[in-house]
Amino acid sequence: MAEPAATAPIAYRPSLPPKDGLARAEPFSVFAALDLGTNNCRLLVGRPAGRGFVVLDSFSRTVRLGEGLEESGRLDAAAMERAIAALGACAERLDRWQPVGIEAIATEACRRAGNGAEFLARVRCETGLAIVVISPREEVLLAIDSCAPLLARRAAGDGAAPTRALLFDIGGGSTELAWLRLDGGGRPSLIGCASLPVGVVTLAERHRGVCCTAAGFAAMVVETAPLLTPFEAVHCIAREIRQGEEAGRVLLLGTSGTVTTLAALALDLPRYRRSLIDGAVLTRGAACRALAQLSSLDREGLVNHPCIGPDRATFVFPGAAIFAAILGAWPAPQLIVADRGLREGLLLRAIRAHVRPLASRLRLP
Repeated sequence: MAEPAATAPIAYRPSLPPKDGLARAEPFSVFAALDLGTNNCRLLVGRPAGRGFVVLDSFSRTVRLGEGLEESGRLDAAAMERAIAALGACAERLDRWQPVGIEAIATEACRRAGNGAEFLARVRCETGLAIVVISPREEVLLAIDSCAPLLARRAAGDGAAPTRALLFDIGGGSTELAWLRLDGGGRPSLIGCASLPVGVVTLAERHRGVCCTAAGFAAMVVETAPLLTPFEAVHCIAREIRQGEEAGRVLLLGTSGTVTTLAALALDLPRYRRSLIDGAVLTRGAACRALAQLSSLDREGLVNHPCIGPDRATFVFPGAAIFAAILGAWPAPQLIVADRGLREGLLLRAIRAHVRPLASRLRLP
């Protein structure tokens, strides 16, 4: 078993802005967030609770919306049908819950596709869902919002408080980077961000047929590594890691299926358990050993692994290659693992959109 320096698992209750008054005013209001990505369609339904929210319902389905996009520049007919079927299931759940606020977004696949706007118009017509395409920067801000409590928890632990964090989100069609400044309580402020044109779907398609092999893995690392250079040139992250390594002043924070899968391997879990993954802190050595363990598996081993399975088997090597390139460029001593992302940030946004006018009407402080 690997040597993660894990924090105690806690229920996920992301922080809301102080003094917003929502939980006091309408504790039973229901809100929803929908994230249509390049690979997955995800829905989260929750209600305010204290300074966070309680999850009432969730949905996730692999739809591979970006399949074929790399070659054609357009969304494939079969991929669109899969996505609409999943979105129809989401619409049925939303109809049952009747949320007072919904945030629904699409990311890289719909940004890049020549027929992305046409597809979303069809989605609205057939499902009633009004989905908005967001920018890479908005993706970064949502990820920061949802992961901020993990940074605060780390700052409150033993030892010197970290002063910087590099957040990365390995998606289906792109990978987002955010270089963060942390105050004494671990609250992040954005220094800079970037969107890399590689994700698990794009790499899988570029390396079709070999992406689940050792040679394919190495080729994907080589392809990804140079894409990190411009961000490093601007922010000198590697130097800050070297200078603060002994005190652990710089953290990596990863939010993606790739990172959570690697954490499950590092923890030697017989099956995936979110309560043990979200907020876990892995040493660099533990993360490297998990990468080595993963890269030793063949296609059959990936499919049969209880923490991977057939849906993730094709994409876990491309994601691991992106992670390996990030860890090679920025070898921070610790990695925070986040099993949370855009959905949680979107749910917070939906709540806040309702809070501000409500607080004004109620004259809350």
